[in-house]
Amino acid sequence: MENLKNKTVAILVTDGFEQSEFTEPKKAVEKAGATAHVVSLEKGKIKSWTDGNWGQEYDVDKTVNEVSVSDYNGLILPGGVINPDLLRNNSKAVDFVRGFAEHKKPISAICHGPWLLAEAGILEGRKITSYSSIKTDMINAGANWVDEEVVVDEGLTTSRNPNDLPAFCAKIVEEIAEGKHEEMAESV
Repeated sequence: MENLKNKTVAILVTDGFEQSEFTEPKKAVEKAGATAHVVSLEKGKIKSWTDGNWGQEYDVDKTVNEVSVSDYNGLILPGGVINPDLLRNNSKAVDFVRGFAEHKKPISAICHGPWLLAEAGILEGRKITSYSSIKTDMINAGANWVDEEVVVDEGLTTSRNPNDLPAFCAKIVEEIAEGKHEEMAESV
């Protein structure tokens, strides 16, 4: 496993996120040595969604009003239907996502999480995947959508659903360890 010591990762979520799409990536980056912050719209707790019902609650570390892209080495966007739909209606959350793309920092989105990428306007010409029901949304946002377990396009990692979590988590750690895409190009 890659070494993410001294790296900090933001996981942007609010109520209704798919529990496994939050817990598994969080566990993967922490196991690799990173610090993970749960970033949400408000302080307090957020509630997950699992097996068609409300799941566990998790503590929020920081709100979108308290964070900056410069605080983080990577961003994780879990799916679920409710979570990204609520987040894409919050301009601060959308700006936070857009900031990672502008600074060429790794972004990882799974399931319905790519809705936030579309809202941030960062999918034009990018190869991605997502949950199949939002395929048309991704294509309409300019993405080159493919049906694959995990897709990486210059630091943007996407996957389809919880079945893809092992491959998704491995790629998240790898991309955050590599860092900014432009830094890699300069070092070659």
